[in-house]
Amino acid sequence: MASFWPAMSKWLDTVRRGILETPKIAPFIFYGTDWLAFAHIVIAIAFIGPLRNPVKNIWVIEFGMIACVLLIPWGVIFAILRGIQSFWLPIDFSYGMFGFLPLWLARNYILELAKYP
Repeated sequence: MASFWPAMSKWLDTVRRGILETPKIAPFIFYGTDWLAFAHIVIAIAFIGPLRNPVKNIWVIEFGMIACVLLIPWGVIFAILRGIQSFWLPIDFSYGMFGFLPLWLARNYILELAKYP
């Protein structure tokens, strides 16, 4: 891969080295990933609301849409601050772009559902 895409190869080597060295030097860093996982579970629980009562809980869908949009400026800002390679940004942004579409569709379906009392 190094001859095909040298920048990607170098980046992946940097990531690999970081993953291998961080637990030896600063294992407490992974404590942050534990809380990140917890936050994802808590947010996922909030999405049970629209399954139970979509019209009343449309705000959860809209919250998800806002999060998808905010992912792009957040990613740009912190990619610059953390030295993330620019070719990696479309991969990060894809979560926001692909997440927005099903939420937008769900919101439209809920708005249609709200028309019928």
